[in-house]
Amino acid sequence: GLIADSAQAVGLGFVAEHETILVIGENNGHLGQSLYLREIHGLETGAVPPVDLTTEKRNGDFIRSHILNGLITSCHDVSDGGLLVTIAEMAMASRIGAMVNHSPENPSAFWFGEDQTRYVITTTEPEKIISAAQIGGIEVLKIGMTHGTQLSVNDVSTSVTELIATNEKWLPDYMNGR
Repeated sequence: GLIADSAQAVGLGFVAEHETILVIGENNGHLGQSLYLREIHGLETGAVPPVDLTTEKRNGDFIRSHILNGLITSCHDVSDGGLLVTIAEMAMASRIGAMVNHSPENPSAFWFGEDQTRYVITTTEPEKIISAAQIGGIEVLKIGMTHGTQLSVNDVSTSVTELIATNEKWLPDYMNGR
């Protein structure tokens, strides 16, 4: 698509520390045909996540409008790998860490499910976005804050530098048969 004013665009990398991290969209934990099943369990099974174009448009319009009014500082769609991969990509893009706290009933499905029509955003004004989402009938979940140089999820932590090194090392190792 085209952006009328590129100065209004936001990137996927976190912008600053102490910003609130929100998930926009439903978290059903869809694992069918996911990277999680394939890479962790060696399975390629289940149906792909269903696509609801009406919800996709509604959530996309919501995100776009709040980017344009300056309430969203960074944004990344949730896709391959699920929420945790999305948050890690955002941290690696900026070298800013995050403290994420959420204890779902089914952690694997929550963190690695590839449900459609979801976005991870950061904001300095979470109350305004949460209120607008509730008015618009859009699911929103506050899961953490940007902070430091560690990506911490509940009680598990790793450095963003280590994530970057592992990510950058993967392709050369793969090409060399390791």
